[in-house]
Amino acid sequence: MIQTGSTEKRSVSFRVLTNDQIAEIKRAAFEVMSKVGFKVYHGGARKMLNQAGALVSDEIVKVPEYVVNECLRTAPKGWTVYDREGKRAMEVEGRKSYYGTSTASPNTKDALSGEIHPTRVADIAIGAKVADALMNIDWVMPMGSVQDVPPTVAELYEFEAAVTHTTKPIVFLGYTARGVEMVYEMAIEVAGGIENLQQRPFLIFYPEPISPFVFPADVIDRLFICADLNMPQIQGPTTQFGATGPVTLAGAVVQALAESLMCLVLAQLRKPGCPCGLGCNFSVFDMTTGLLSIAAPEMSLALAAQAEVAQSFGLPSWGLAGATDAKLIDAQAGSESAFSILAQGLAGLNLIHDVGYMDNGMVCSAEQLVLGDENIGMAKRFIRGIEVNSETLAREVIEKVGPGGHFLNEDHTYDHFKSELWTPTLMTREAYEDWQSQGAKDMAGRIQEKLRVILKNHEAPPLSDKTLAALNQIKQKGERELVKK
Repeated sequence: MIQTGSTEKRSVSFRVLTNDQIAEIKRAAFEVMSKVGFKVYHGGARKMLNQAGALVSDEIVKVPEYVVNECLRTAPKGWTVYDREGKRAMEVEGRKSYYGTSTASPNTKDALSGEIHPTRVADIAIGAKVADALMNIDWVMPMGSVQDVPPTVAELYEFEAAVTHTTKPIVFLGYTARGVEMVYEMAIEVAGGIENLQQRPFLIFYPEPISPFVFPADVIDRLFICADLNMPQIQGPTTQFGATGPVTLAGAVVQALAESLMCLVLAQLRKPGCPCGLGCNFSVFDMTTGLLSIAAPEMSLALAAQAEVAQSFGLPSWGLAGATDAKLIDAQAGSESAFSILAQGLAGLNLIHDVGYMDNGMVCSAEQLVLGDENIGMAKRFIRGIEVNSETLAREVIEKVGPGGHFLNEDHTYDHFKSELWTPTLMTREAYEDWQSQGAKDMAGRIQEKLRVILKNHEAPPLSDKTLAALNQIKQKGERELVKK
């Protein structure tokens, strides 16, 4: 049978830009790259760019469009990421969306006491453990920047704490070039060799240049290390509307696109064909408080627009959702988390991070992560859309039940209700009397209850003693090399 008038399945989505607007943004970004240029504080990178055709004057590098286009040609159009155990986990391509945790905050909201304290290595372990247990969290970043170890070796402690408490893919920040090298040494030990890691990468690097248009030498060194190893990376220049970038969203997208394209150019000139995305971050510089907002609607709007440009190049994109500026698990935390999660999923952003941020990004919270997991489940069901075929149209069961009947005891209902209907794990649907008899818990109370169960009962499959010893040895080597006596 040919069904010319029906669609079996179509996901729900939206578009922010027209094709003409995407073309205009590209043209403007190419012009910015060739006429405004970038401050590149890395002599080797300037030489490499100059040899490729860029114009170099002192630290300013202007990149012609033909150089960018050649680098776009060599960049892979998506890549597959695996979990720690070598199983296929994420196909980072097209409009496939995957949600990950928050990272890099100096403070943590304690998972059990609720106390705000400087982020500790133990908090990274707890964050990874909770993320590992949550079915809608697809990948993990170390939840915070640890304050209880020397900063020059922080990434070693953070990676070790994360990789020993989750099997999910990891995206990591690096603070020094040598530290990044050592994180990859650790990852090689976990994977069982460099070839295994390159064939089935479970690790993505996240370099961050400085907006507007500044590329420090150490950032480029880290980017080069990743490129040399042929490991996936997705960059994160951060534009604040009206502060470090134009206040108009179109102008901010142009700037962010130029900066992310420059990251791609550096990676591709260093090692053509290495996997890299076209990511960026946006945030609102709140003119009334002078603080960064990580949950404003303009942020998701600009990220959606930039993702459409990335999609037009066939390259992976980077999002920021599930975060809140709220200080408590309250209505603001829930609405800001849900809005950004749904908006960016509808836009088809690929790697969407920062589920779990609170307080303008200054606090990582396992509670907010659990709330975000619930919102992601709801959003994924909505975006999945409606499947239309002979089975789901249900003609036969409708005819069988007929007027005045019910569908509760039908096989069709039993066969489909679990896949068709989303079931919450936190949100209350029981009768008021039942809710009262169970303790009348609000959302914050139910989140705390779920967290306690996870922390008491969940354990990721352990790494071998041999691997754990190798990770500790690399960490100790890093402390000897990198910590000033």
